[in-house]
Amino acid sequence: MRAAEPNAAGPVPDRGGERGMALVVALLILCLLSTLGATLMASLGTERKIVGHAERSAQALDAAEAGVGEALARIRSGEIRLPESNPRAAAQIFLCREGGEPRLGPDSTSLATRQPDGAWLDYSAAGRGEGALTVSFKTDAAGASIYRYDGNLLPPLNTRTGLPVYVIRSTGRVGGARERIVTEVIQKPIEVQLHAALGADTDIEFGGNAAVCGHDHLGSTPDLAGANGRERIGSCVPYETGISSLPGSWTTGSTRGGGGPTRAGVPEAGLSSQSGFYAGPWEALGMERGEFYAWLGAAERSEPRDLVGVVHLDRDAIPQDRSGGFVLRGVRGEGMLYVDGDLTLRDDFVYRGLIYVEGDLKVEGRAWILGGLVVCGKARLKLDGGTTVLYSREAITRALASHGGQFTTLSWRQEQPGAE
Repeated sequence: MRAAEPNAAGPVPDRGGERGMALVVALLILCLLSTLGATLMASLGTERKIVGHAERSAQALDAAEAGVGEALARIRSGEIRLPESNPRAAAQIFLCREGGEPRLGPDSTSLATRQPDGAWLDYSAAGRGEGALTVSFKTDAAGASIYRYDGNLLPPLNTRTGLPVYVIRSTGRVGGARERIVTEVIQKPIEVQLHAALGADTDIEFGGNAAVCGHDHLGSTPDLAGANGRERIGSCVPYETGISSLPGSWTTGSTRGGGGPTRAGVPEAGLSSQSGFYAGPWEALGMERGEFYAWLGAAERSEPRDLVGVVHLDRDAIPQDRSGGFVLRGVRGEGMLYVDGDLTLRDDFVYRGLIYVEGDLKVEGRAWILGGLVVCGKARLKLDGGTTVLYSREAITRALASHGGQFTTLSWRQEQPGAE
C-alpha cells in the first residue's frame, strides 16, 4: 500500500489569536470615537454657553443704552433739573411704580421709571445701590466744581463758562450678564447771532432807569444785577466774561436818550442807522425758516402761565403779521419767547434767554433780561421804565439747549462688564 501524501497547502493556521486582536482594536477605536464624541459634545455645550452669554451680553448692552435714552428724555423734559450750584447733585431712576421710589439724601432726586408696566427693561434697580440708573455732573477730582463745555475755548472743558457736562451711568442686565455704560453728554447748543444786547428795527428812545449792557455775562449772573447801571451799586461787572461782547444797542433807526439811562458795550455802547436787520427770528438762530417753525412749535393764543421753555405767542397763527397783543404780569421765565404781535411787561419780569418781539414792546414796571432782546417794532421803542438788558451768550445757549435742543455725546465707554 502507498503511504498518504502530505497536504500540499500545509497545516491550517489557528485564527483565534487574530480574532482576539481585531476585537481589541475595535474596542480601542470605539473608545476613541466615544471620547471624541464626548469631547465634541462638551465643546458644543461650551460654545452654546459662550454664544448664549455673548447674546445676553449684547442684549444687556442694548438695555443699558435704553437706560441712557430714558435719562436723556427726563433731562430734556425738565423732570431732571440738577441745580448747578451743587456739584454733588444727582438724580436716580428706579425700576418701580410712581410712589415707590426709595428715599435718597438731600443732594439726590429719586424718580420712578417711565417704562410701561409689564415691559420693563432691566437697566436700573428697584432700590438704592450701585446698579441704579444715575445722572450726575462731571466734576473736578475734589467734587467741588462742575465741568462745563464751551466750544469757544481751547480746551473746551473748564469750570467757569459753557454748558454743564452730565454723566449718565446705566447698567443693563439680562440673565447673568451685566453691561454698564458710562456716557458724558451736553445739551447741544444753538448758536445765536445777535447784533447787540438790544436789537431793534425801529427808533429807540431810552429814559428813566433803563440799562443796557452788551458786555458778555455769565449765565449764573444773579437776578437784578446791573439794574442800576454798570458803574453803580449792584454792578454787573463782576459777572462779565471778558469775551464775545457786543454793543449795548443796535438799531436801523435813531437812538435818543441820556441822563438816567446807562448803556455799555463793545466796540460802542450803541449803534444807530444800521442795515442788515433779520428777515425773521430764524436768522438770529442760524436756522432755515421751515426749520425754525418746526422747532418753535404750535402757537399759544392767550397769555401763558409758564414761560419756561420755547414759547410761541400768536393770536391768529398767521406768521409775522404782528397782530394782537399780549400782557405778561410778574412773570419769571427761561428759554425763548417769540411774540408775533405786541408785548407789554408789567410788574416784575425776570427772564433768562432770548426774547424776540415782532411788534411793539412796552415796559410798565421793572423788567430784567439776561441774554438778548430783539424788537422789530411798528413805532418807536420807548424804554422809560426800570428795564435792564444784559447780554449773555451763555444764558441764551443754555436756555435754548435745555428747552429746545438735542444732546451731544462727549464720551461713551463700557465699564467692567461681567456676570453678577
